[in-house]
Amino acid sequence: MNTYQNIEEITRMVLEAMGDSGGQKARRKVPVGISARHIHLTQEDVEKLFGKGYQLTKKSELMGGQFACNEQCTIVGLKLRAIENVRILGPVRSKSQVEISATDARTLGVKAPVRQSGDTAGSAPIALVGPKGAIYLQEGCIVAARHIHMSTEDAREAGYQDGDFVSVRMGDERAVVLEKVKIRVDESFTLEMHIDTDEANACQIGQGDMVTIVDCS
Repeated sequence: MNTYQNIEEITRMVLEAMGDSGGQKARRKVPVGISARHIHLTQEDVEKLFGKGYQLTKKSELMGGQFACNEQCTIVGLKLRAIENVRILGPVRSKSQVEISATDARTLGVKAPVRQSGDTAGSAPIALVGPKGAIYLQEGCIVAARHIHMSTEDAREAGYQDGDFVSVRMGDERAVVLEKVKIRVDESFTLEMHIDTDEANACQIGQGDMVTIVDCS
């Protein structure tokens, strides 16, 4: 390597260490959280499924003030195909929602669109059955779109803003690059990429494995 090449290589290494790769945002490692199918409920729907005055009980803490509940129920598709023991997440919301994988959607016989959580307008109908009753949602069943949670500090350091889209490389022997991964920023968030079980299985990724943001989409 001649002197010029040596200086060029040193410069490249320093820029990468500083988080600058020639004017582009730096690559960043992110841990993975695999989201299994789950349910969000209004208090009204909680009571329809579990009884009047019922309150969800906490099983474990999640980020952003959410928690996994001890309570579960059965979800039923239009062709009366069902999946039992689907976990409810708390706290209660203003609108009930069911998040499943594309494989689950085929099992249930529903046409669930890929959406960010909370974007349920015009989504698939679904029925839920609990120990004290059942409800039918005219809309509310979605396949959750992949996304990355960042705290405001993480986003600032990495140069991203809420709503940005990036591409992410994940896996080893079955490595893939996932595009259109949305950045979601909130002070209460912990740095983590959320994918569903289909995506995790496709590239043999496990809970807590590290993936890499490779560029902006």
